[in-house]
Amino acid sequence: MDGILGIVSEYNPFHNGHLHHLQKSKELTKTDFSVVVMSGNFVQRGDTSLVNKWVKTEMALEAGVDLVIELPTVYAISSAENFADGAVKILNSLGVVDFISFGSEIGEIAPLNDVANILYQEPKEFSSLITAQLKSGLSYPRAREIALSQFFGNSKRYSEILNNPNNILGIEYLKSLKKHRSHITPLTIKRDYSDYNSKQVKKGIASATAIRTMVQNKKNVHYVVPYETYELLDKEINYGKIISSLSCFEKEIIYTLRRMTLSEIANLPDVSEGLENKIKMAANTCNKLDDLIKNIKSKRYTQSRIQRILLYALLNISSKDISSSRRVNPYIRVLGFNKHGKRIISAIAAANPKLNIIVSVKKFMENSNNNTLRNMISKDILATNIYTLGYEKDPIANLDYTHKVIEFNEKKQ
Repeated sequence: MDGILGIVSEYNPFHNGHLHHLQKSKELTKTDFSVVVMSGNFVQRGDTSLVNKWVKTEMALEAGVDLVIELPTVYAISSAENFADGAVKILNSLGVVDFISFGSEIGEIAPLNDVANILYQEPKEFSSLITAQLKSGLSYPRAREIALSQFFGNSKRYSEILNNPNNILGIEYLKSLKKHRSHITPLTIKRDYSDYNSKQVKKGIASATAIRTMVQNKKNVHYVVPYETYELLDKEINYGKIISSLSCFEKEIIYTLRRMTLSEIANLPDVSEGLENKIKMAANTCNKLDDLIKNIKSKRYTQSRIQRILLYALLNISSKDISSSRRVNPYIRVLGFNKHGKRIISAIAAANPKLNIIVSVKKFMENSNNNTLRNMISKDILATNIYTLGYEKDPIANLDYTHKVIEFNEKKQ
């Protein structure tokens, strides 16, 4: 098969901006087929997905995506670097993807690639600049931002690049492509319709953040999402299966932290410099998630980083799990496909017969001898089991074993 586009997304939820990105990417790359690597039930900023991963898969397939592959949880809730690297490893391992397209605030590959080259090569001068900023007590993202600005001669252009989350993620995709010597061609689409965290609606397009807020406040979102997304969201709302935020699990999180020992908290990813003491003290004195986060937050530890740490605790993900994920090529967990996606799966299997393509979690867990991959998918299973605890109705466990891969019938369109 020729002309396959790869996209990495959270689709939390799928909206008109995502549809624009998908269609524009196909137009510019002249591709006919698309593969999306998508976060599951928990997402990179240390939060929950508004709806479960199978509903998000339906949204994507309804919009014209051909094949949806799950980004394993250990990558999906990790730092931007590990998130991007996990996704790129998946797309690269398929052996059939020609392009990767991502949204960015700048909309140009060249300046993002300049930064990616420095981060990949990490010259001594740059490393020294980062170290100096970290010693002043800054968080790593802020220290890196200032160091890069200094390295490029205090260029305002590069400083602005690193102030925007989609630019940062794009840089990590580019860095990962270099690291794996990938032949996939990168493309970026300018995100000028709505900022990542914007609460505003412009020309029928709103950010996923704004849409989640609208859903939480019981406002109608029909004009900012495709009709099929609106229908699916409305159904999940009526079924009591909307998970609005991480606060839905605040009791489980605080209980988990109270149960954990200091050494267990210290072994969570992103916990360093004695932060475990602050986390333990906050857990022992707080009853609300907002209060817990406020008591831990500092100049060095951003809210997103703290929320990721809380998710690591909730989902029993250790520093060792993250380290293992960096060293392994992930499995290919198929969530859904249409008739074109079925052809893509066949092409993937032909291009790489040894690839772990999972359509049945049960069979994989019974037959695989790869303990690292088995451990990784066990985190996906646990994530779903915890996620459904937030449902108002039918909080059923083990959906990863029982929920069928979605085979999309295009006659519905």
